[in-house]
Amino acid sequence: MFLEKDTNSKSRTGWIEVVCGSMFSGKTEELIRRLNRARIAKQRVQIFKPQIDKRYSEENVVSHDANSVASIPVQSASQILFYSNEYDVVGVDEAQFFDNELASVCDQLANDGVRVIVAGLDMDFQGKPFGPIPALLATAEYVTKVHAICMHCGNLAQYSHRKVEGNKLVMLGETETYEPLCRKCFNESNKAK
Repeated sequence: MFLEKDTNSKSRTGWIEVVCGSMFSGKTEELIRRLNRARIAKQRVQIFKPQIDKRYSEENVVSHDANSVASIPVQSASQILFYSNEYDVVGVDEAQFFDNELASVCDQLANDGVRVIVAGLDMDFQGKPFGPIPALLATAEYVTKVHAICMHCGNLAQYSHRKVEGNKLVMLGETETYEPLCRKCFNESNKAK
C-alpha cells in the first residue's frame, strides 16, 4: 500500500498516516504492526507517546492485546522533533492527548522526508472531535478509521462511551471506564443520562 522510500534523506518523500477510531478498535495494534513492518524493511523507527499515558507501562506503548514496543514518553509535541532527527519512520500513539502543535510537528517531519504514523481517538467521550486529530486528518495523506464492536448490540462501534460519572475531558481508563458503542446505542445511552 505504501511506497518504499529512498534512504538518502534529500530524495526521501515523507507523508502522514492517521489511524483513528474509538477505544478498543485496534488503533495501537495497527500502529505497532506498521512500525514492525518498517523495521523488517531495515528502516530506522521510533515511537512516541504522551507522558500522561501510564495505563499499561511508563515507557512502552502497549495495545489492549498486550503487544508492546519500546517508546519515548514526551511531555509535548515539540519534544518529538528533538528526538526524531535520525529516523525514517516516526510513530505517535494516543495522539489525542498531545497539544495542538502535533499537526505542525508531523507536517515538519513529513516535509523532512519522514513517514509519520499517528494513532489516536478521533472523538472524545461526548462524541466531539478530540484534540489535534481533526487537523491531522485534514493534512494526512492516508487515513484509516478502525472500528470496535458495540458492547450493546454487536454492530460496528465508533464511539467511546464513558460509563462512569465525570465531565473531565481526559480520564484515563479501560473497560471499567469506557465501552465502545455504535451511533444508535451511543445516542440512547446519552439520552438516559
